[in-house]
Amino acid sequence: MMLGRDDFAGRWRLERRIDDRLSGQEGRLSGEAMLTPEGDDALAYAEMGQLRLGGGPPMEAVRRYRWVFGPTGVSVSFDDGRPFHRFVPEGHIAGTDHPCGADLYRVRYDFTRWPRWQAVWEVRGPRKDYVSVSHYSPIG
Repeated sequence: MMLGRDDFAGRWRLERRIDDRLSGQEGRLSGEAMLTPEGDDALAYAEMGQLRLGGGPPMEAVRRYRWVFGPTGVSVSFDDGRPFHRFVPEGHIAGTDHPCGADLYRVRYDFTRWPRWQAVWEVRGPRKDYVSVSHYSPIG
């Protein structure tokens, strides 16, 4: 069964691990993602948290996206409206790839343990080489 907008709306605990193969460092982010309804078919996605790279000091990290739900899946755009990727919110499934210059972003979502879910990004190219694993669990 495909999950819908109302399934994702709300607050999520977010834990992310980043394995940066170029720098040989590990990063960790701990925070929250808030998905707020916009109109009948969209969610504003905002995440904020503390990011620590290697042994460095914690930094404030913020990301914003817009998720638009349609009959065949979710279209994700950056907060400035540029398209990012698409995914189908069910099972364990790959989203569409996102080229960024010479680097390529690939994502795989896992909704098989709903309401806990994860997104795994693998990014490769001349400027980037890392894997980012984000775990989401409902708050409240």
